[in-house]
Amino acid sequence: MNTVPHHTLLRGLTLLSALSVLPLAQAQSDPAFTDCLRGLRAEAPQRGVSHATFDAHAARLEPDMAVIGFLDAQPEFRTPIWDYLAALVDEERIADGRAMLAQWQDVLREVETRYGVDPATVVAVWGVESNYGRNFGSRPLLTSLGTLSCFGRRQAFFRGEFFTTLKIIEEGHVAPERLTGSWAGAFGHTQFMPSTFMRLAVDFDGDGRRDLVDSIPDALASTANFLRRGGWRSDEGWGFEVALPAGFDAGLAGRRNKRGLADWSARGVRRIGGGALPSSGPEHGLLLPAGVTGPAFLVSRNFDVIYGYNAAESYALAIAHLADRLRGAAAFATPWPTDDPGLSRAERRELQQHLLAAGHDIGEADGMIGARTREAIKVVQAELGMGVDGRAGQVLLNALRAR
Repeated sequence: MNTVPHHTLLRGLTLLSALSVLPLAQAQSDPAFTDCLRGLRAEAPQRGVSHATFDAHAARLEPDMAVIGFLDAQPEFRTPIWDYLAALVDEERIADGRAMLAQWQDVLREVETRYGVDPATVVAVWGVESNYGRNFGSRPLLTSLGTLSCFGRRQAFFRGEFFTTLKIIEEGHVAPERLTGSWAGAFGHTQFMPSTFMRLAVDFDGDGRRDLVDSIPDALASTANFLRRGGWRSDEGWGFEVALPAGFDAGLAGRRNKRGLADWSARGVRRIGGGALPSSGPEHGLLLPAGVTGPAFLVSRNFDVIYGYNAAESYALAIAHLADRLRGAAAFATPWPTDDPGLSRAERRELQQHLLAAGHDIGEADGMIGARTREAIKVVQAELGMGVDGRAGQVLLNALRAR
């Protein structure tokens, strides 16, 4: 789920340390990758990584060219906001999040005391990033980061993450075989990039290691530390939904264009339900993720802090809204401006079951709308005389239910 500011959206590893060291020319079938790895090995000592560590864990890597295609295909920027939020903030994730709040309440209470970030926000990040530890991502970090260090754009950035991953292994924080994650290198319960891990991960359980993979306390505390260091204010919320007056000037919108609440009130902005805005408080910006006809939000600096976790406003809104739902708040009052709303994960699984029953080879009904599901949807859309775009929405699901 991003532009890879500290990790991404949008996430096992073959154990390499046990392999004997072979000359690089014998280890890779891709000559360009072999030459690149040779250069990375020469650079390792000045990056704080020993040749012994490099040879044990990186000398026999093979490139995974599939990751290059993901660089410009992040769902936060390509998916309609109503589809994005429908899948991320659904009844399953809310129920699971409340269960996690109860299960980890003692740790979360200590985390809040130390870092000043409330449990619901921390758990919301956990839920969106890995579905509470159920989906870390299956790509070996060193393979992905090694490939991105040698091919595509932003090679300098990914080289830094590649060497930092080797340092994490060298320092013994996370076992090499546990370092799997997203295509961009984010890993663990709350999907830190390696460089973010080195800066902000904490050893909350006191075992001498910072481990975001096999220590939930470390992961929750590290997430709170990230938000605190980003400027989180414990006495402020992230924002709230508002209603706009008729003819409102959308040019005033933008989360960076912050104004006092009295200013917004004077411009006719009201709370949902018609209540007046607070007469005082921190400055807020106006967020219009679907324009003036969709839900509108006044957002504080805490929203910007969440945005810093993954630089996409849709992502930050998902975290913020999930946190509110975990606290018992209702769904957004204003509907999205579409006649074909998005599907929850349960509804996506139902749609896939219809496709499977019709004989489409899409794998299992897992709620993930991948390439095979999209191709099957296109076939069905053509059969039903619908627009053919491969999108899974309520209109298609209802048509399949009727058929």
